[in-house]
Amino acid sequence: MENRIIRILLAEDDENLGMLLKEYLHAKDFEVDLYKDGEKAYKGFQNKYYDICILDVMMPIKDGFTLAREIRMSNSSMPILFLTAKSMKDDIIEGFSLGADDYMTKPFSIEELLMRLEAILRRTRKDSVTTSQSVFQVGKYSFDAMKQTLQIGDNIRKLTTKESELLKYLSVNKNAILDRNFALKTIWVDDSYFNARSMDVYITKLRKYLKDDPSIEIINVRGKGFKLIS
Repeated sequence: MENRIIRILLAEDDENLGMLLKEYLHAKDFEVDLYKDGEKAYKGFQNKYYDICILDVMMPIKDGFTLAREIRMSNSSMPILFLTAKSMKDDIIEGFSLGADDYMTKPFSIEELLMRLEAILRRTRKDSVTTSQSVFQVGKYSFDAMKQTLQIGDNIRKLTTKESELLKYLSVNKNAILDRNFALKTIWVDDSYFNARSMDVYITKLRKYLKDDPSIEIINVRGKGFKLIS
């Protein structure tokens, strides 16, 4: 796996199972946030960066399938693993139709869960942002991450490598929070004070470059990171 800590969103209404999974995965050096219903899980997803989501299907307030649809609307490439007491064929089909990467039926082996989790991350990560997508629509702008260009109308701006990398991470996580420490450790290698100040300067530059479309904002979410809204 990677050097940086993998962050997991775990949505499970069974308190005993949820705590067992959280403690086990924490012991394996994962960072896990446990939510006991789908509504709280989605609010958590909107406010933090996660590498993968583990979702129980049968939850109060908002079930796992509904939660997965909402997550997919915000981030179409987010890896999802479903947990459920159901074993009906139709439920499994529905889970995979929503883009599930895997599906485990309770009761299951916690060691098998870990193996499947790591397999999903190996398949899907290549560091999350190394997605095949290189061209992003950001409001009225077209951003080509491979060519490192930002275009609006006939105006084309050439970006530096760091400007392009930061804008790509923001674009991949559009309308969701890009975790500050994640961006620092990925683009600047470490999260030192001087690198943090450097990233703030780059955020200011990107705001300036995107100012011709007033519908676009890059907001600072205090203590968490940045969010590109368009």
